[in-house]
Amino acid sequence: MTDITTYQTGLSSPPSRGMAVSPDDGADLAFAIRGLMVSTAGDVALVTTRGDTITMPALQPGVQYAVLSTRVLATGTTATGLVGLA
Repeated sequence: MTDITTYQTGLSSPPSRGMAVSPDDGADLAFAIRGLMVSTAGDVALVTTRGDTITMPALQPGVQYAVLSTRVLATGTTATGLVGLA
């Protein structure tokens, strides 16, 4: 069996961290994420690592969305069950 703990992580490798995300207009995430999933469909408003505020419309459950983000906003987010991947 391959020891995956020795692999170098990077943007082209699978995520190695994850967390439940509670949207908050005033607080950054514990760490920046590079992927996002939802358990119920809806929009997700967020701040990118470059400081842009965007809304990702109509995200669907079971899809891993690639995005570099430091904050997920409560205002404008209608999806629930958010999981951040890094």
